[in-house]
Amino acid sequence: MKALATALCAALLALAGCSSPPQRVQPLTAPLPERLAVPAGYTLVWSDEFDRDGLPDPARWVHDTHRNREGWYNKEAQYYSDRRAENAVVQGGQLHITARREALREQPDWGGQPYSSARLITKGRGDWTYGFFQIRARLPCGQGTWPAIWMVGSGGRWPADGELDILEQIGERPDRVFSTVHTQAGSGAWGSGAERTLTDVCTAFHDYQMHWTPTHIDFGIDGVAHYRYLNHGGDAWPFDRPQFLVLNIAIGGDLGGRVDDSIFPVTMAVDHVRVWQAGSAR
Repeated sequence: MKALATALCAALLALAGCSSPPQRVQPLTAPLPERLAVPAGYTLVWSDEFDRDGLPDPARWVHDTHRNREGWYNKEAQYYSDRRAENAVVQGGQLHITARREALREQPDWGGQPYSSARLITKGRGDWTYGFFQIRARLPCGQGTWPAIWMVGSGGRWPADGELDILEQIGERPDRVFSTVHTQAGSGAWGSGAERTLTDVCTAFHDYQMHWTPTHIDFGIDGVAHYRYLNHGGDAWPFDRPQFLVLNIAIGGDLGGRVDDSIFPVTMAVDHVRVWQAGSAR
């Protein structure tokens, strides 16, 4: 994320990390697979198909609200609500995370934010070390939006426990999507990652994928890999311990930038979240 992110995230609590898109793209360090797909011998160990209407399943998802009063990282302008259908609801087989232009002054932890949104995490409901992850989603559009599908270390130490950004995008450049890895050896603006151009991420669903192994991590979309991160050990590889998943829409801030108030409400629709692992790995 921006250079400011490292300082802001020093106070990171155990419930959250700081999503951090790349400021410079590092070269690929190894050949990419011909196709990114669930490997043979992997078993589905966790999923949400969003097949029951209502609020997100509390057995799978926690609403992360811990920075509402203080304000969220990277100068973001949203308030993350807690179990509020206007911001996160399952309807018609999909999870809808919606950001709105509204000031929720009646909320006891409101920190003056002019927008509402939701940030769902699986911490304590689903934490994994290694596996194949697939999230099928359609992204929101509009100047100032910053949707993300990512993972952060369950230990709560950022960046020492690492961060894996499966997908991030900004409304200012809706055709630009990117994946990034953040560690103690390379965090914030120094994260390692790659970009990809897709023209229909705001109108069509895509499978956003990551294959995390003890030796490398591959990122891709619809079975096509665009980045491989290798295990170089030390501070560059904290990825031998659990991480949890995060789904959110941030508004404005260092990366989201100027916000066009005419766009709201905007929604990220998620068709499914699936996690496969080899054997009994957890």
